[in-house]
Amino acid sequence: MPNAQPARRLPARLAAALETPVVAIGNLVAWCAILMVIVEFAVVLMRYVFGIGSVALQESVIYLHAATFMLACGAVLARDGHVRVDVVYGRIGARWQALVDLLGALLFVVPLAVLTFHVSLPYVARSWTILEGSRETSGLPFVYLLKTLIPAFAVLLAVQGISMALRAFAALAAGNGER
Repeated sequence: MPNAQPARRLPARLAAALETPVVAIGNLVAWCAILMVIVEFAVVLMRYVFGIGSVALQESVIYLHAATFMLACGAVLARDGHVRVDVVYGRIGARWQALVDLLGALLFVVPLAVLTFHVSLPYVARSWTILEGSRETSGLPFVYLLKTLIPAFAVLLAVQGISMALRAFAALAAGNGER
């Protein structure tokens, strides 16, 4: 059947299409880590060399840290760079690994992301309603943007979880278990 081959490749192509923006966002926010080091260096230099403190600059390090972790999580999952208890996974064949990935994505990753998104929306909405800012007088007035990272994290994680499930399904459907 000539139409069976393109149909088998569809899940893998869809997975790649879903994964592309997740990885691109992860690559972009990776620069936050470098910026975070530079800003922290400036905070330390200002404080201990010049005796000047800046709450806004200190809070910006927290914002960069949050952005790095929350927005790069999906990309780390895409690169298989997450922490895995590899007691069994490394010893099983590629077909079983694909099955573990499929079940893990469908039973854990995607439901966790959906739950996180659902629970965080009212919390973030309240913050946006009042345009929540820092509790510190000279702090950053963008706490509502910081909190928006939570549902953004959930969306990126869900998209990557779906991509992971599609890749695993494609590997199982191909019959050879390759990923």
